[in-house]
Amino acid sequence: MIAKLTGTLDDFGPDWAVIDVGGVGYLVHCSARTLAALGARGEQVTVHTDLQVSENDLRLLGFAEAGEREWFRLLTGVQGVGSKVALAILSALSADELRSACASGDAAQVARAQGVGPKLAGRIVNELREKAGGMPGGGGAPAGAGAPLPEGSATSDAVSALQNLGFKPAVAATAVAAAVGELGEGASEGELIRVALKRAAG
Repeated sequence: MIAKLTGTLDDFGPDWAVIDVGGVGYLVHCSARTLAALGARGEQVTVHTDLQVSENDLRLLGFAEAGEREWFRLLTGVQGVGSKVALAILSALSADELRSACASGDAAQVARAQGVGPKLAGRIVNELREKAGGMPGGGGAPAGAGAPLPEGSATSDAVSALQNLGFKPAVAATAVAAAVGELGEGASEGELIRVALKRAAG
């Protein structure tokens, strides 16, 4: 099984990256946190990987840290949690936040992830409560990502809009932060997106 890849970041999208290892491009599916940690195209990167084999598909998952991979394996062991949902949870919560949520039974925290309803979130924290204490923490938001943005604010909506346009989370967050600095805290979502797009594209 492929356990780790070290190569050049050739390309990336909202939830995937292509890593060139000796002229072979490996498509790896990643969380937003891992994508933010990888850096820019052309940079040397290392990802810890997990290969999922199904009846009609082979899927390689990539993680910036081995601890994130361990959480992925634990999450996909819960009924109803596939690789897409597990990556959504790892995009929304850091390892520390996930460990804390499971240990304390805080299903609402897990339900922040896209595609995770209250019922599934409850099942996740119930099944992983006892295992959470032995799982790795750390690995929070990537360096430079700043404090979490309040949900539903013009700032967070602008960051989300840039990510939907294909910008990496760290790039989107930095560009919007610069736009806030230029326009002020009271700027509308549209104004922030307009200025942030210039920053990100430049």
